[in-house]
Formats: sequence, C-alpha cells, structure tokens
Amino acid sequence: MPPRRRRGLRAIVALLVLALAGWLAWQWWHWPDVAALARRPPATTAVIERWRERQRAAGRSDRVYRVWIAYPAIAPSIKVAVLVAEDVNFFSHHGFDSGEIQNALRKSFDDLELPRGASTISQQLAKNLWLSASRDPLRKAREAILTWQLERTLGKRRILELYLNVVEFGPGVWGVESASRRYFGKPAAELTDDEAALLAAALPSPAAWHPGSPSGAYRRHAEIVRRRMDKAQFLRRII
Repeated sequence: MPPRRRRGLRAIVALLVLALAGWLAWQWWHWPDVAALARRPPATTAVIERWRERQRAAGRSDRVYRVWIAYPAIAPSIKVAVLVAEDVNFFSHHGFDSGEIQNALRKSFDDLELPRGASTISQQLAKNLWLSASRDPLRKAREAILTWQLERTLGKRRILELYLNVVEFGPGVWGVESASRRYFGKPAAELTDDEAALLAAALPSPAAWHPGSPSGAYRRHAEIVRRRMDKAQFLRRII
C-alpha cells in the first residue's frame, strides 16, 4: 500500500476511534443514576414526557396526575394480576427470561389465549423510565445494561413497586394508585381480584384497553388474567 494511502487510512481509523470515545463519554455523562431509585421515586419518566409532548402538540393539557404509593399499601391482588399478565417468572429470573418468548407463544397456541409479552417487568421499567421508543440495536443495548443495573442495585419488591407507580393504565393514567381512584373510586390498597385483572389487562395497550373500554378483546384478555390469578396462588406467598 502506498505511504499516502496508509496515512489516509490511519487518519480515518483515528477519527473513528475519537468518535467512539466521544460517544462513550457522552453516554457515561448522561447515564441514569440507577442507584438513586433505591432512595427516592423518579420525578418523571421518558414515556410520560413523550406523552406530554404529544399533548402539547395537540393543544391539550399536559398535566400529569400521578400519586406515589409505597409497596405495602398496594393490594396483593394487583401485584399478582400484573405478574401473571406481564412476567410470571419475575421473582425467579435476574432481569431476563429467555424462555418466556417460546412459552408465551406456545401457551397462546395451546389455550387460544393472547400471549404475554416477552419483556420482563425489569426490562419494561428500564424502557419506561429512560429510553426512547426506537428499536435500534444501541437502544436495546442500553436497555440490557439498565435492566442488569436495576436487578443488581434494587430488590425485586422495589422494582415491582417502581413499575406499579410509573406504568400507564389508561390514557394519561399513570400508576396504580391514580388508576384505582380514577376507575374504581378507591385506593389501590382496596382493589379486588376482579378489579385488579381489569387494570392489569390494560397494560399491553393502555390507550385503548382500560376499565370502561368497550373492546371485546380487552374484556377477553381481562378474563384470561383473572383465570391466571386463580392458578398462581403461590405468588401471594412471595409478594
């Protein structure tokens, strides 16, 4: 290779290395403080901020009503309902459930039921708190690292507590306490199994599925969640 060409190639490699170093430095500087969640609840989430942007763009109010509630004050019924609907193996995995994809699809074919999502609650929490809606590989890598940090830094009950307080249960309804009060006129501590199933069934598509929705698919999914709750009584001893 001619010397001039070698120098040009080295310059390109050097620029690529500098660009990568700069990107890594930016990521490190802006990386979320996962450990802080052990001491205080998040002020907001990436999902909520995207919703607020859409509200403002449409000329609607972007006011967020979200009431934080501690883990012991959340009824066992909604904890079980969310676990069977979204991540029944939550307390036995370490943030990733590689077998859940196959199990979910197999169960949907065997029982003619809607499959559970393949993402764990820990992964969903990472996405809700910090990540964009993009599906690019870099975002998936950030999700994996943040999920690992959540599992390593926080206990299972704290992760579930955070999830139940930030997830959307209907259009603009954030967290289980505000959802319980909005739809049933009672605190989350008093949710029955049937009410909990209706809330948990909203999670795959909260914009269209929520208590009061006329969707037949939503009602069928709520019935499935309710049946799963009856079959998963062991969860009440764990939560």
